[in-house]
Amino acid sequence: MSEILCQWLNQDLKLSRTVSPKAFAKAFSSGYLIGEVLHKFELQDDFSEFSESRISTARLNNFSRLEPTLHLLGVQFDQNVAHSIITEKPGAATKLLYQLYIALQNKKSERTAVEMQSMQPLGCFRLQNMKSEAFREQRLSRRRQNEIMAKIQAAIIQIPKPTSNRTLKALEAQKMLKKKKEAEDVANEIKKFEALIKKDLQAKESASKTSLDTADHITTDLLNTYSDDDYIKKIQKRLEEDAFAREQREKRRRRLLMDQLIAHEAQEEAYREEQLIHRLMRQSQQERRIAVQLMHVRHEKEVLWQNRIFREKQYEERRLKDFQDALDREAALAKQAKIDFEEQILREKEFHAQIAMERAKASYKKHYEICAEILDQILDLSTKVADYRMLTNNLIPRKLMHDWKELFFNGKPLYEQASIKHLPARHPAGQLVELEKRDLLDNNDYEEYKVHPDMK
Repeated sequence: MSEILCQWLNQDLKLSRTVSPKAFAKAFSSGYLIGEVLHKFELQDDFSEFSESRISTARLNNFSRLEPTLHLLGVQFDQNVAHSIITEKPGAATKLLYQLYIALQNKKSERTAVEMQSMQPLGCFRLQNMKSEAFREQRLSRRRQNEIMAKIQAAIIQIPKPTSNRTLKALEAQKMLKKKKEAEDVANEIKKFEALIKKDLQAKESASKTSLDTADHITTDLLNTYSDDDYIKKIQKRLEEDAFAREQREKRRRRLLMDQLIAHEAQEEAYREEQLIHRLMRQSQQERRIAVQLMHVRHEKEVLWQNRIFREKQYEERRLKDFQDALDREAALAKQAKIDFEEQILREKEFHAQIAMERAKASYKKHYEICAEILDQILDLSTKVADYRMLTNNLIPRKLMHDWKELFFNGKPLYEQASIKHLPARHPAGQLVELEKRDLLDNNDYEEYKVHPDMK
């Protein structure tokens, strides 16, 4: 299909740029070549406003100008189709060009039919022209309604800034002049339209009169020349056909007048709607200020609400963070306390072990010293006994042995540590031991004396 369309575009229409099947979607993505195709068929009068640029604004301009023409041709075209063609979607441009090709071929056939109809009487041709004018008037009224709706939307969306009193008065004066001019233009158009209708009616009446006169003249001539009944019947039949044609033309004229009346009423309705919209759009400066202030207040309220939500969110995050920090601190303190407690336990264990070791050492030293002292005393006693027996070669007296035993049992040394004949003011350790030994022996003798007084 794309090859057939390329052949039609390149050879038959001879566009300004050759189109290949591979670059078909890219060539028609801007809409310029579609406008050129319509311009070739004299359907796009504003082709000079088209642009070959591929920027978005140029493409939107081209497709917005193509839309009404394509709708008139009966080609399906909307925003989705335009978006598909702009984005070079495969098959979108081919489908649109195929529909356009079919519509243009049908248009060409209609043109041939119109050329054939041009051979008909002048009244029918004027009737077709008047129908096309009525259709054009309806199209203009629809376009005006669309412009009015666009103005309403623009007025609703955009709130103009308050201007000074002088500029407002000047704008109101310009609006009044513009409205007066539009009213005068509409009145002039209505007058022109009525004049055209009157001229057409007069032309039709004169044509019908001339046709009747010529028909009567022809009938009289034919009756004078011929007297055949068949020929008279043919003439009567032709007269009946002419009368039927006149009736049909009259019906068409009435239908056309009704269409024109409907179009005129629609135009008047559009004008009334436009006037009503202009009245509704008149707002005082104070109302605009109030509207602007209301918008500012709503905006500030929205900002305050969003700020409050943001602040509450920050507070919540701060609380959660503080709570988490507190938990972390408590966990760290508990961990540190556990470590300190374990270290303290270790220190106490070490101290306890050290104390136990020192106690064991002290006990061992004490026992060792006691044992050493006992052993020394035993050795002293044995040596004392041995020395006495060696010197005297006799047994040890009972009293002396008893004294030695008492000294041994009380842990006192058997040998003399120091002399106690001359005692100084401060006694040394040896003399103190000797004094204790003497006191012990004296006490022992005293006890024996008390127990055995007869031994004296």
